[in-house]
Amino acid sequence: QVQLVESGGGLVQAGDSLRLSCAASGLTFSRYAVGWFRQAPGKEPEFVAAISRTGGTTYYADSVKGRFTISRDNAKNALYVQMNSLKPEDTGVYYCTADSLLSRVRLEQSQQPANRGQGTQVTVSS
Repeated sequence: QVQLVESGGGLVQAGDSLRLSCAASGLTFSRYAVGWFRQAPGKEPEFVAAISRTGGTTYYADSVKGRFTISRDNAKNALYVQMNSLKPEDTGVYYCTADSLLSRVRLEQSQQPANRGQGTQVTVSS
């Protein structure tokens, strides 16, 4: 059974930083593209960042480019996102995702990833 467990969320002020982590189990982690999406109350899920199986290629939403950095450690079955210069509009529940198809991790064409965690809340106050 695939499990993705996020951690590291919290309440911060605008301009602060947070690092989210995702611990994966029940899958051969290195065979999956992984990433993050977020969802604010009353809004649709929004792609945040994704990373290829080897970690060699990364993808970001325009809204976070230059502020967020995604990384993975296949030896530890772990995914991370370093979030700097946080803004109130970054507030939401952040979900870790994994799928054999990168397009699903990127939520392209409204696709949904096969695996997701329970989410961790990030709240940025102004």
